[in-house]
Amino acid sequence: MHSDPTPGIQTRAQARAGERSLGAPIARHGRLKPRTLAASLGALAVRAVAVVAVSAAALAGFAVLDVFTTVNAKEGVQLVDAAGKALPPRVGAVDGAFTVLLAGSDSGGGNPAYDLLEREGERNDVTMLLRVSADHRNATVVTLPRDLYVPIPSCPNPDGGSFKAMSSQKLNTSLSYGGLACTVLTVTKLTGLQIDYAGVIEFDGVIEMSNAVGGVPVCVAGDIVDPHTGLEVKAGDNELQGQQALAFLRTRYGVGDGSDLSRISNQQVFLSSLVRTIKSADTLANPVKVYGLAKAAADNIQLSESLKNVTTIASLSMALKDVDPAKIVFVQYPNHYEGDGVAPTVEEAELLMSALREDRSVTLTGDTGLGSETVETAQEAPAPAEPGTGDAAGPAVELPENVHGQTAAQVTCSRPFAD
Repeated sequence: MHSDPTPGIQTRAQARAGERSLGAPIARHGRLKPRTLAASLGALAVRAVAVVAVSAAALAGFAVLDVFTTVNAKEGVQLVDAAGKALPPRVGAVDGAFTVLLAGSDSGGGNPAYDLLEREGERNDVTMLLRVSADHRNATVVTLPRDLYVPIPSCPNPDGGSFKAMSSQKLNTSLSYGGLACTVLTVTKLTGLQIDYAGVIEFDGVIEMSNAVGGVPVCVAGDIVDPHTGLEVKAGDNELQGQQALAFLRTRYGVGDGSDLSRISNQQVFLSSLVRTIKSADTLANPVKVYGLAKAAADNIQLSESLKNVTTIASLSMALKDVDPAKIVFVQYPNHYEGDGVAPTVEEAELLMSALREDRSVTLTGDTGLGSETVETAQEAPAPAEPGTGDAAGPAVELPENVHGQTAAQVTCSRPFAD
């Protein structure tokens, strides 16, 4: 996710509209379906709503229908277990602990405006695992480095049959090898966690979600300029959305030591601020912003079959809405450099994963990582969340100093690249 973008990136819809005018074929990568009649009528309805200024209740009804139509118009990805058996979806209310995997694809979704290098297949350059405790009071977001060498199990071939297992490959090859289902199987094998829900988000999705909340405030410890992504931000506080938000998340040459590990901690600066922004009264009390987020997700995330249900999506949102930001922990999967990539730091990784499997919360003792630093503020520290079953399962697990991360309540600044 670090190749040079073309100035003036278009949305996927704009790019495809341009292709149609030239009579060129449209690259769909076998995932996205053409706009349905219902979606076209939905676009017309949006304009009608603006003209006649219908009631808030009518707008809410349209929003639900529009998101429902979008979700159901897309082909979902069937998740399977290690034996290749389809995992049944968890529909409706979400009880107990659950795990969600989100892969960030570097493909650009077929949008030629990104001018990406020719590649044999899309790669999951970002892989994040969200684990929510049984009482829905603790949430842990684990980011797995793209260059992490892991075994890839036998994965189902979308065209039939199965791909052979591989003993050691970089994690970001799993998406191109066997699609989202293969990435899920790979991460399940590595972590020992059953993954209930999964999705793939592409570049346009990042742009639209940052636009939906009206921008995400981030702190930068010094000027960052990265010609590889087109990022230019000044030291201090910056409100990022659209293409700049995407460039900020993609940059690695502009932060820390220029590595993917620096990029992870830089992304956590953005994600922790995004959580605070979404959970703010300004966003939650604004139906237009809430609908914008739901619509951006529905438009730009390829979902697993287990997530292709609006009731389930709503239930997951409800499970997360009351989690205290201080109890949302972003953590980098424990690793160390080895050869041309990174390898799991086994003892620390097992400590983290066993805590999540046992429904215990985790606390950090190390720094935030190579690409960020903690901000000293005069603000009062947030009150600790009331202990729940995540803590009742046993005392919180204290992670050692060589495990990096932060909570969503921590205000951190991105650290510019330094030789």
